[in-house]
This record gives sequence, C-alpha cells and structure tokens, in this order.
Amino acid sequence: MASSLQAGLPSFGLELRDFFRFLLRPDFRRLPVRAARDSWHADWFPVLRIGRLLQWAGLLWAVNALVLGPIAIAAAGMSGAQHRLQLDNLPWLHAVLWAPLVEELVFRYGLRRLSVGVWLVPAALVALLAGPGALTLALVGLIVLASWWPYRSAALRRTAPSSWQPHSAMCSWHIRRHYRRCFFWVVHVSCLAFAAIHLANFSHSATPFWALPLLVLPQWLTGLVLAWIRVRRGFGAAVALHAVFNAGPLLVVWLILSSLSGSPR
Repeated sequence: MASSLQAGLPSFGLELRDFFRFLLRPDFRRLPVRAARDSWHADWFPVLRIGRLLQWAGLLWAVNALVLGPIAIAAAGMSGAQHRLQLDNLPWLHAVLWAPLVEELVFRYGLRRLSVGVWLVPAALVALLAGPGALTLALVGLIVLASWWPYRSAALRRTAPSSWQPHSAMCSWHIRRHYRRCFFWVVHVSCLAFAAIHLANFSHSATPFWALPLLVLPQWLTGLVLAWIRVRRGFGAAVALHAVFNAGPLLVVWLILSSLSGSPR
C-alpha cells in the first residue's frame, strides 16, 4: 500500500516550485497522494521516502554551506559571536531527537492544528526553554499523548472527534477565515521566531544588533522549508526532515574528528 502511494508522489522539481509559490502565498493545500487515510494519522505518520527527505536536506545543506553559512560565519567573526557547540561533546540526542520534536511542536504543529495549538504551543514552549530533563521529557510525553488521545479514542469508537478537529468550535468560521487571511504572516513570523531562538546557540553579549539576523540565516531558510513540508506533507514529515537535517552536519564533524584523532601525530 505504502509503495503504491509513494509511486504517485510529485517529483522533487514540482515540490521545489510549489515551495517557492508557498513562500509568496502560503495556503493549506496538501500535496497529492494523501490517500484515504485518517487525517490525524496521516499528519503524524505521512507517506514518505527517505530519498526525498535526503533531497530536501541536501538542498538545505548545500545552500547553507555555500551561501548562508559563510555569511553567518563572517558576521560572527566581525561581531565576536562564538558558537556554543562543544566538539568534544556533540549533542546527538538533543539535535536528532529532542530539538526536531519539541521545536516542531512549538513552531509548526499549530500551523494546521489551530485549536490544539492554543494550548499545545505554550506547553511545548515551556519544555523548549527549560531544555531536556526528566520533568520536561515527561511534559513532552504528556503533550504528545494529549494531542493523540482524542483522535485515537474517537478511532476506537469509530466516531469523529468533533470537538478536537483542527477547526472545531473553538475555531469558528469567522476565526478560520481571519486565520486564512493572516496565514502568510503566521508562517513567516513563525520562521523568524524559529531562527531567532537559535541565537541561543551563540555567545553574543557584545554582538551588534545588525549582526544577529545574519547569524541565524541558515535556520531561517530551514524554517521556511520545514513550514512548507509541515503543511504540505504533515507534522511527521517536518520532524523527520528536521532530524535528518540536524544529523548531517553532526555526522560530518564526527567523521572529521574521528579521522584526526586516528591520524599519526
């Protein structure tokens, strides 16, 4: 079933063109081949191809390495900002598991689940700002269970979770219409906020204001792609791409450090 669904997925070129259209006029359309599946299940567990995720991640890696990354490095050098990454303690779990799930919950889950986002985003933001720990891991687990439960219990009863639909009583027709009109700003402000929170990756107490946006240009572009794939493919696709994207640079750094530590002195 999954293979037949994947066979009908749009080409990467078509997805890329749709991404640029989305930047100018964001909307709620899904890409084709969502199939006759429960919308909640398809949102969390979309039909994906690892090759397509790698194509998007590769594009981001290339643009960031060749264009935006050098700008960020130059801005950091001129402003005195220093990255907090510790080469002797690469944050694998944080970058590949914690950050993709929690950051996507904060910045992108509510893009299509507005009524749930009203309570989910503040709760997830608390976990994000506090960082991984026993209590915050429990909080994130409760957030995920709370967002799943109405749909799973409704599926067991074979009924529609009407009070928990993305645009339910909490989101009246008037609110939905207003939200659609503001969706352009919602998407782009969420991407700017996503980039801004990554300023915490730097020590920049004396960094001039003009340099701060330049430091997080790679995260801004990545946020745009993640917002697009979250809307078009589903929340699970955004989490997966986020994890793949974070894992790539860490893997490169780890390989370089491993080769250096194994080289003759």
